Amino acid sequence: MAESAFSSITFFKRWGTILGFMLLFLFFSIMRPDVFPGWKNLRNVVEQIATLAIVSAGVTCVMVTGDFDLSVGSLASLVGIVTALLMKGGNGVFISILLGLAMGTSCGLLNGILVAYGGISAFVATLATMTAFGGLSLLVSNGVTIFDLPESFQWIGQSSLGPIPTPVFLMIFVIFSVWVTLEQITYGRRLYAIGGNPEAAFLSGINTRLCRFAAFGISGFTAAAGGIVLTSRLFSAHPQAGNPFMLNAAAAVFLGMTVYREGEAHISGTLLGVLIMGVLGNGLNIMGVNTYVQSILTGVIIVLAVLMSSLSKKH
Repeated sequence: MAESAFSSITFFKRWGTILGFMLLFLFFSIMRPDVFPGWKNLRNVVEQIATLAIVSAGVTCVMVTGDFDLSVGSLASLVGIVTALLMKGGNGVFISILLGLAMGTSCGLLNGILVAYGGISAFVATLATMTAFGGLSLLVSNGVTIFDLPESFQWIGQSSLGPIPTPVFLMIFVIFSVWVTLEQITYGRRLYAIGGNPEAAFLSGINTRLCRFAAFGISGFTAAAGGIVLTSRLFSAHPQAGNPFMLNAAAAVFLGMTVYREGEAHISGTLLGVLIMGVLGNGLNIMGVNTYVQSILTGVIIVLAVLMSSLSKKH
């Protein structure tokens, strides 16, 4: 009897999040069978989560080491603004995007310097840069939305290759690249070693500072990429457009930490977390639920995910 109960708990800990996703999908399909399970709506869900998945992939790399990045939302907004201003200033779309990605990566590496080499808590350091990046977005944009972007810029966020939207292809590329980084090469194993026991990783010869520094650089790059794709989708740049990425990315990664492994961040789990966030938001919108209620539910999801992850580590 006790063994049966233990097996049930183990099963729920490992597969409960996937089961929850399936039940959530089934619930919205029953409530709105005329809209939710249709191909058009499901295509919209995947397209809508693409930018969040891109940002969350980089956040996963940081959280694998046990650090945290609060600045991704503000950084995505800042890169979107800067990229838009560069294009409006006469620079080509391609050059503007490259400069935006370079800027985002540099800002991520700044976080890495503060945390890995400066010894500042990741929470404190990225809270400070989050505030600074947000202020810069408002400063350089004068607090207004930037319109009249080049028509060719729409291709990134609004075109399709066959039936698949371009942002989805970009999401797949980023997710696959991060999966290879974390699961298939030595650097990824070092990140997991640092997250498991930083002191033991250091004593084993791993350059823990350099690894954490690079992880923040990856997070900065993906935040920039997400900000650029979002700007293209909206075909405008708002100084606070990317801000929701911070909480939603954290929720996605924490949800992913409850799947397969015991309280450990990993990219496949993050992708499932992003899908849950996307299905939940889309389903609630279809049912006409107030956006404020959606924010409350997001907070509840983060708390539950962190609690489940903590329980997984203890048992």
